[in-house]
Amino acid sequence: MNAPVRPPRVNVALAVNGRAVAVEVEPRTHLADALREELNLAGTHLGCEHGVCGACTVLLDGEPARACLSFAAACEGADVTTIEGLDDDEIATELRAAFTREHALQCGFCTPGMIVAARDLVLRLPEPDERRIRLGLAGNLCRCTGYVGIVRAIQSVISARRARGLGPTAGERGLGPVGARTGSSGASAQSAATAETTVAQAPASAEIPADFRPAHSLDQSFEVGFPPDQVFAFFGRVEEVAACLPGAVVTSVPSPERVEGGMRVKLGPISATFRGAADVRRDEAARAGRIRGAGADGRSGAQGEVRYRVNAGSTPGSSQVNLTVGYALKGPLAQFGRPGLVRDVAARLVAEFAANLEARLAGRPAGADAAAPALNPLRLAFDLARGRIAAWLRRVARKGDASTPRS
Repeated sequence: MNAPVRPPRVNVALAVNGRAVAVEVEPRTHLADALREELNLAGTHLGCEHGVCGACTVLLDGEPARACLSFAAACEGADVTTIEGLDDDEIATELRAAFTREHALQCGFCTPGMIVAARDLVLRLPEPDERRIRLGLAGNLCRCTGYVGIVRAIQSVISARRARGLGPTAGERGLGPVGARTGSSGASAQSAATAETTVAQAPASAEIPADFRPAHSLDQSFEVGFPPDQVFAFFGRVEEVAACLPGAVVTSVPSPERVEGGMRVKLGPISATFRGAADVRRDEAARAGRIRGAGADGRSGAQGEVRYRVNAGSTPGSSQVNLTVGYALKGPLAQFGRPGLVRDVAARLVAEFAANLEARLAGRPAGADAAAPALNPLRLAFDLARGRIAAWLRRVARKGDASTPRS
């Protein structure tokens, strides 16, 4: 009998709690398992293992991240801080005392991740706003306390530190992969209110490395009843294109190759207004183009590119628009940006964009959704659920047909 084949293993060098370490793991090993099983740092708890409960929250390059969703091999060179590494941290010490004082823990299973998330709130929020604290804890679930004591504990620490003249110190973080040390790059201090600036203010840099490789990509296509030359010419008018895309705002067009603006997005408990800029390239002969840009809203960030090509459609006088979208998300929004969900959202956006584009080309005003300040999460959830149920019913019907005996 053949011996089972052992999966290959890779060596990963990390800085964990201020100490350089090297672990040998399988490529599929998550950071939480590496910390617990290879380094005996069992303070990082595993709950849902789907990035929902927040019990496994650690700091990656100074930024809270889900250790159960992060591959250890992808964290090569990163600075990892677990709850054990916060033993002597001033803010964590104050939070532990406040949690005890306010009875903010019972079984304690969620507490390590809760302390890490709470510490981030103390660093960012200018005042003890209960609503913003509860929103910031939306990704950390507690099965015991009801959250009242937890919120009070965080409020008390923020109030005490602000009274001592210690303001928020965590500002907008730069974009980059895990291990790029973006969290400790010396970003200037700014308040969370500044981080929630509107798209009308100065845009973030649109520079993306030439070797940018998107974390995820997807393809979409649609047809409109207008000739390719007319459709491609429309894509060159950036303001009109943005008017067709729900949530998109253009604030300025410094040149034909540069556009500045933003995108308003709301998914579940996470709301983001991405300010940024994009570089635009067009190939008239091939009727193709590329838009590459970056944006941030203070905590969440995005890099991406859209490549499009306009071809002749299936009927005379029509056009087929083929899109390839590549993107990388960072921050809280990335926790909700799983490829399946993003693909569904993109399909919905493309459908609305196509309808608005057809209306504009015909000289009619775009639909009301094009001017919406954000994606409608309730309608989106309803449509996604309806689509999933319809797909499930189709699969059941096909299985029923396959199992019906033929006469």
